[in-house]
Amino acid sequence: MDPLISQRALNRATLDRQLLLRRGGGSVQEVVERLGGLQAQTPHTWYVGLWNRIEGLKPEDVSGLLAGRELVRIALQRSTIHLVTARDCLAMRPLLQAVTERMTRTTFGKRLAGVDLDELAATGRALLEERAMTFADLGRALAERWPEHDQHALGQGVRWLLPLVQVPPRGLWGRSGPVAHTTAESWLGPAEVPPTTPAELVRRYLAAFGPASVQDAQTWSGLTRLGEVVESMDLVRFRDAAGRTLYDLPEAVRPAEDVPAPVRLMYDFDNLFLSHADRSRVISERGAAVMQGSFMGTNVIPRIILVDGVTAGDWTVTRAKGVSTLNVHQWTPIAELEEVEREARLLLEFLAPDDEHDVSVLDRPSKP
Repeated sequence: MDPLISQRALNRATLDRQLLLRRGGGSVQEVVERLGGLQAQTPHTWYVGLWNRIEGLKPEDVSGLLAGRELVRIALQRSTIHLVTARDCLAMRPLLQAVTERMTRTTFGKRLAGVDLDELAATGRALLEERAMTFADLGRALAERWPEHDQHALGQGVRWLLPLVQVPPRGLWGRSGPVAHTTAESWLGPAEVPPTTPAELVRRYLAAFGPASVQDAQTWSGLTRLGEVVESMDLVRFRDAAGRTLYDLPEAVRPAEDVPAPVRLMYDFDNLFLSHADRSRVISERGAAVMQGSFMGTNVIPRIILVDGVTAGDWTVTRAKGVSTLNVHQWTPIAELEEVEREARLLLEFLAPDDEHDVSVLDRPSKP
């Protein structure tokens, strides 16, 4: 029988691999690749995800990597926008292309009926490589060739058929810009790395989120039929309290369950909360109830406070008259409020270095 691994041991292993037990000293590119990318459909909140994991992070350094085309934001896992290195963009997208295709066909397939997809891809490529465009502008341009088809569906069809990166200034710290896209090949040059294989992707996932089940890996990636891939790999096996089979890399470190976990103020859409089919290793029963009751259906994911490695509340920031206030919203009474306040003030120094800072504690979620 496979050895039992406790919920708390799973928690500590995942936090360790996510660089949430201690901040690392690696480069931004090394950390982004270690994490398998950061979900990054918002322009800036994912900077907090890097701040949580890299000692002494300066947001301007990350912006420089985006502007310098060493980092990009592109639809990858789950067909959602992720921040990845240029190398991972070119290597991972061919494998994850199937995820975007499946999701686009489901939503827009009927509206693209009668459109020659090869022609759509070629026309879209020519338009986007001439100049970066928003999907609204792209749809209008494509409608000149296919006037009887839905413009939004045409633009999304190109998103499915071609790897598209969001171009700066969108995503740069302290700046804004249109959600404009061009092709990855145009932005980065031709791929000089071999495409990622399913087994390589599973290894990357386990290195960032394991130990985990097949369903967990499929939830993170959006791919299906990974069971046969996992079974072909040299992995160690565990079972959790519910009897599920979990897999891990033989060489992976699994910290003792009594290792301390510091307070962390996470950003919305952090992959820590989105990359397992069973999320109970980091989301407590109370946390799941609050998220279901207060946030689900609003298309909002809270900025979660982790205390002892699990959900304890969420946080928001308000600004008035040169004072930025970080509001701590307790979901359950937090005994470690002093530690939470210390971390909150450090985060305010990162987010609003020129403001005065304050911390407020509230006994309710930020959404009623």
